[in-house]
Amino acid sequence: MKEGFRWRLAVVLAVLLFGAAYVLPSLPGIKSSPLGRFLPDSTISLGLDLMGGIHLTLGVDVDKAVENSLTQMGQDIRTMARDKDAFVLRPRVLPGDRIEFVLAKAEQREVLGELLAKQFPQLSVAAPQTTDDGQLRYVATMKPEYRKTISDMALEQAVKTIRNRIDQFGVAEPDIRKQQDNRIQIQLPGLHDTQRAIQIIGQTAHLEFHIVRDDVDAEKAARGILPPGTEVRPMIRRGADGSQAETPVVVDKEAVLTGEYVADARPGFDNFNQAYVMLTFNSRGAAMFERITQENVRKRLAIVLDGKVYSAPVIQEKIGGGRASITGKFSTAEAQDLAIVLRAGSLPAPVSVLEERTVGPSLGQESIDKGIMAAVVGGVVVMLFMVVYYGMSGLIANVMLCFTVLLILAGMAAFGATLTLPGLAGIVLTLGMAVDANVLIYERIREELRKGHTVLSAINEGFDRATLAITDSNLTTIIAAAILYQFGTGPVRGFAVTLSLGIIASMFTAIFVSRVVFQAWKGGSGDKRLSI
Repeated sequence: MKEGFRWRLAVVLAVLLFGAAYVLPSLPGIKSSPLGRFLPDSTISLGLDLMGGIHLTLGVDVDKAVENSLTQMGQDIRTMARDKDAFVLRPRVLPGDRIEFVLAKAEQREVLGELLAKQFPQLSVAAPQTTDDGQLRYVATMKPEYRKTISDMALEQAVKTIRNRIDQFGVAEPDIRKQQDNRIQIQLPGLHDTQRAIQIIGQTAHLEFHIVRDDVDAEKAARGILPPGTEVRPMIRRGADGSQAETPVVVDKEAVLTGEYVADARPGFDNFNQAYVMLTFNSRGAAMFERITQENVRKRLAIVLDGKVYSAPVIQEKIGGGRASITGKFSTAEAQDLAIVLRAGSLPAPVSVLEERTVGPSLGQESIDKGIMAAVVGGVVVMLFMVVYYGMSGLIANVMLCFTVLLILAGMAAFGATLTLPGLAGIVLTLGMAVDANVLIYERIREELRKGHTVLSAINEGFDRATLAITDSNLTTIIAAAILYQFGTGPVRGFAVTLSLGIIASMFTAIFVSRVVFQAWKGGSGDKRLSI
């Protein structure tokens, strides 16, 4: 044989081994057999429509994210103004995306105005009003375009955070996508521990730090008589027997720090073997936490998670190093779950479970059976046509179809793609396109034979002339599939993945592998006939 044929045959055999190695682990019983030790761990993942699982729709409270952003702006304004020897007092959030703060000395008006214009262009600041004691009262409104930016960022961060949490469960190819009206759709195929997943995904883990107002009369607070800027939060207290009770505690309404600055969270145990969660802040959060503790020595700092106070330790001194802890007589499992959601990232705003649906495995199996039946029927019809119309050459084309399907499944396993019902449709479509490539080649070979060329010459000319047309037609389809994958979601992406893999595999088998088979069949024989 010629040297060129030998390297082509080596490539074909190598690809065949690659395909078999990645497809075999997905077959029942193979991974547990002795052969499984030598095969990759990758398997073909099935989507929610084939495997069953859980479907959730979450709603994101972006108004809370905007409120948190305004609160943080108020703290930043006060800190930056103090660095310029200007003193800003009592920043607080007002309804309508507004923030109010007071400048202690009216003569510092120009300094504060320059600061606001340079550092806070996202705020529209109204002309200040002079109070009875000679101070200046400012009201700034968040600009609509910046509010939209905050809303979009909150939704994006929520998607990222939820994905990080889901990764803790090892769910293959979860489908997480944004929807209109600040909603997030989640599909978790093959998830079995659904209750724990719902609890962790649905838990906002919205962490806030508030200053406790011990100066407020508890009896008046119980009757709803509260000073401006304060509110009552339930504080969780747990007994030695595991019982849980809630007592009211008055805190400043505005949080002095939020969980978005948490860099890490780990469960730990104190000297009494009681589980707690240790927090580590990022650089900015550490600086803010140090400033907060310095300004509020001898006051209590409430650690609020999802609206409930878990602990409220007294600040004895300025705390540096960016570390804090959440205590609350947690069980070991509770501390671990809380650390998971905080480590994955606290949500920028509270979320609520709007819809929950569980897809049973019986529906998934029924979908699998129907999808496979459709693919088998379509494939058998195509193969019968090829054998009847092209004879022995049609049988070679059928072998190439099987090789193409093998490469598609191997590619999905190797890249961790998920097979869905639309993906099965993509495989069926690929079979038709693969046959179309073989038809182009065979008709070219027939044309060369009618011109009187020898069998081997007709084979070479047929492949050479048909390759350009096949490449052009498949290239445009790949571009369309890439656009579908980029801008599509869920089922559309599943269809685009299998279609792209199918096009690449069919081009390889039709143009390259099929040519090697024909050369091996007719290259070394003197047979002047070709069954085509």
